[in-house]
Parts: sequence; structure tokens; C-alpha cells
Amino acid sequence: MDILSIRDLTKSFGSRTVIDHLHLSVPAHSVFGFIGKNGAGKTTTMRMIVGLLKPDHGEIQVNGERVSFGENQTNRYIGYLPDVPEYYGFMTASQYLTLCGEITGMQSSDVRRRILDLLDLVGLTDSKKHIHTYSRGMKQRLGIAQALLNAPKLLICDEPTSALDPVGRKEILDILSSVTEETTVLFSTHVLSDVERICDHVALLHDGSIVVQGTLENLKRKGNGEKIQIEFERRSDAEACLKKYPESLQTDALTIILPKRADITMPSVMADLVSRQVPVQKLEKLEPTLEDLFLEVVEHETAPCHDEKRTL
Repeated sequence: MDILSIRDLTKSFGSRTVIDHLHLSVPAHSVFGFIGKNGAGKTTTMRMIVGLLKPDHGEIQVNGERVSFGENQTNRYIGYLPDVPEYYGFMTASQYLTLCGEITGMQSSDVRRRILDLLDLVGLTDSKKHIHTYSRGMKQRLGIAQALLNAPKLLICDEPTSALDPVGRKEILDILSSVTEETTVLFSTHVLSDVERICDHVALLHDGSIVVQGTLENLKRKGNGEKIQIEFERRSDAEACLKKYPESLQTDALTIILPKRADITMPSVMADLVSRQVPVQKLEKLEPTLEDLFLEVVEHETAPCHDEKRTL
């Protein structure tokens, strides 16, 4: 079942089309990476999902119910963490979450129990510290606790790891990957390594449209050929390889990464080396990365001559 379904969504600001007939499906209990360059339209899409922006065209459904601009009925299924959350700095984390629970009409007994569980989840059990003393990472963790307070079916996080140091980024990603039994996580980012670490589904937004979408495993298998790295024993063989494949990448005097082409495969490379009796120290197929796919798609979409978007 898809917890979030978007069909033919379009949004323009003046003469600029930001979201162009976007289609998106987010399976329940997945960690879904919504990726794209800065300015690609990720935040605009998320604001339409929570009813803060009115689409020009199209439909959004959350848990099978249609989202309506200006109404918050579907938001009872959603927890939302903006890219830069704001707080009352004089409060403690427990006081802030208590206020959020009261505003949303939760029972006091449920709020107290839920707060204890969530502060433990995000590592903020020291309730005596005031929020204004928190680091950026601590504030992001508190934001996740707030977004999970109502036990939402869909947790939306807008650039949750932006501007965090490696430790803070790891803490946030660990939390997001741990809550999928309770909820579905949709988070936007342009940090591809974050997506590869915790996501099982991915959609790539480019020029306002989804150009690739699917499981991370399947998407990484697609593309033009495979990367193969050869570490030669003799420099002369490495130089000969460069002459044969001038578009190859040379990482050192003996190591060549062959170009990613459909006609260059591991069997064909092995057969060629054996037939010419070329000794090598290592022959390795490099696993495709999300960055490879991202760059391939973006380069294709921005090429001067193409008639239609590519579907991978």
C-alpha cells in the first residue's frame, strides 16, 4: 500500500514552473529518499503535501485521503520536520513537547508516556537543559521527536541533515532508519550518501519532474554499462589500455577505470586480457552508486538535443 500518492502535480510561481506534472508513490513503512539539486522543487512539493501551498493542478493523497489546501484533515497522518525548525528557547525539550501535545489535543497521560519514549529515542533524556543551549544536531533530534509525537503514518523531513557535522548526520540517520515499524519516512536531500545509507526507495526530482523512481537496489542496477577497474602489472599495458579507451579514468600509473559503456563488460574485458596475455594485479567490477545514476540522468536531461525525458 502507498501511504503517499501524487498524480500529475503542477505548481508555478508567476511564469516559472517549479513542479511539472509530478507523479510520486511512497510505499508504507519505507524510508523514501526524495533527491534533487538545490532549487529542484523538493520543499515546494512537501509544502503542498501538508496543505501549505495550493497546487495549480493534480492530486495528492495521504493514507488514501485527498489533501486539500487550507485544511488539515490529512495532516493527522503526518509528522513534519522543516529544514530549520524553530522553538521556544526558554523551554526544555519536555516542556516543548508537552505544549505540542496540548495544542494537538492529546490526552495528558498519553503525552507524558509518549514524551518519555521519544526523548529516549532521540537521545534527549536530560530534560533540564533549555533548548537555546542545544546544538544544531540536538535541535534536529528534538524536531524529529516533535514530528513523531502524534504517532504519524508519514514522517516528512526536509533536508534533516543539512549543515550537520558527521556525528550529527549519523545520529539523525540512525533515528530515521529506526522508526519504520511505526511510520513511513520521506526525506528530501541533495546528500546522496545519506540516501544510500538508509533508504530503500528513491525518487530523483529534476526540472520539476520525477525522472527516475524505484527501489534503491533496482535503480543502481540501471544505466549504461558497468565500471571496471584494472590494476596492471606493467605501465606499458596501462598506457596501451588508455590508447584503446581514451575516455578511461587513470587513478595512478598502473590503475585504469574503463568507461561506462554497454559494450564494455567483465566477460569481454577478461577475454581481451587473456587473448593478449596481459598480466594484471587486480580486475574488479565497481558497484554502481547513486551518484553515478544522478549524474547520468542530469547530464542527459541537460544535453542540448533530446526530445523527451529518459525513463530508467
